[in-house]
Amino acid sequence: MQLRISKRYEQGSIIITCNRAFKEWAQIFNNDSTLTSALLDRLLHHTETIVIEGKSYRMKEVIEK
Repeated sequence: MQLRISKRYEQGSIIITCNRAFKEWAQIFNNDSTLTSALLDRLLHHTETIVIEGKSYRMKEVIEK
């Protein structure tokens, strides 16, 4: 099943986690600034953004080695 943000837009909740700042997202989408801008526009409309800073629990074992 393919999630399409445009179909989900204003229909229900979406939770997305990412370890990159929004300004770096264009790199993820093949430097397509139009696509990235449209995606972020839909994602950030009516949104609550939570930034979590600190050590990663998932990376704990890698860091300890």
